[in-house]
Amino acid sequence: MNPYSDLLLSVCLGIGLSAACGFRVFIPLLVLSGASLIGSVHLVPELAWMGTPAAFWTFATAAVFEVAAYYIPWVDHLMDTIAGPAAAVAGALVMASSLTDMGPLLKWTLAVIAGTGSAALVQGSTMLARGLSTTLTGGMGNPAVSTGEAVGAVVLSLLAIVLPVMAALAAVGLILFMIRKACRVRKAGKTGKPA
Repeated sequence: MNPYSDLLLSVCLGIGLSAACGFRVFIPLLVLSGASLIGSVHLVPELAWMGTPAAFWTFATAAVFEVAAYYIPWVDHLMDTIAGPAAAVAGALVMASSLTDMGPLLKWTLAVIAGTGSAALVQGSTMLARGLSTTLTGGMGNPAVSTGEAVGAVVLSLLAIVLPVMAALAAVGLILFMIRKACRVRKAGKTGKPA
């Protein structure tokens, strides 16, 4: 395979998984760990621990607790305050772990910019969605938002493993949509018109 196409696939894999970390922190880590265990994904040597059985079961346990916590009223908002920084770190880790043929400086620079950025933008939008749901429904709609986020994390993570370019395009499209929507809401707030 062409080294440039390998690099493109690695970057796309990282962006897809990083964006999925914005929905749920541990689901993309679990999917990446499982894909590494079955040999579908090769991790960089310094992060090879993520592909061990111990890491897989740790991520699986954490993912179950994380998903369950978002269904408990008021705990979901507490989870958002914790998940924000955790998603950024996880986004950088999954991005760096996928960049196998790259020097450390470039790898970690790209991981911090693209990985952290993708995860933080998606995480920020989920926090806004949950806040809006709480405002409009008194929190009754939050389980639906949580379900959508968990499904989004699973789908985007699996898509990143199977079709990395499609996952990266989906992540970029999602991020652009969220930025556009946020700009509309902000503009509507200044003018007093509905978004």
